[in-house]
Amino acid sequence: MLNEEKIKLMTGIAMFEKKEGKKIFPLNRYFKSDYISSHLMAAFFGYTFCCCLAAVLWGLYHLEELLSSLQMEMLLDLGKHFALLYFAGLLLYLLLVFFVYRRRYAYARGGMRVYVAKLRRLEKRYMQQNREREITKEGIRHDRSSGI
Repeated sequence: MLNEEKIKLMTGIAMFEKKEGKKIFPLNRYFKSDYISSHLMAAFFGYTFCCCLAAVLWGLYHLEELLSSLQMEMLLDLGKHFALLYFAGLLLYLLLVFFVYRRRYAYARGGMRVYVAKLRRLEKRYMQQNREREITKEGIRHDRSSGI
């Protein structure tokens, strides 16, 4: 016997899993701080790598100019400017990554609450149906034992 309400609930759950599952289920394995810090670490290493590549490319492009006027003061000023730009950019990038992944985690937690609520609703429906079956079986047993 098909129950239309249960079918609708199961279909809704399956559609939710397919649509939102890739976004919310992997985050369920992490605490908020672990999830955000792992992405901050990856962002730090990625940003540092890109800055090093950019510095090497800039150095290669201006190599002739640097070698022709090789002065220690100029190199120290250049290093200070690079360090200042690196740390300012790193700070901005890490703040951006922090807010983005904090928001993604909050979205996934909300989605997980919706998913669990749908599962609980389906479970209640199954429990209600099982109770109804038990009641009807008990009623049939009493009717049979009375000789009807």
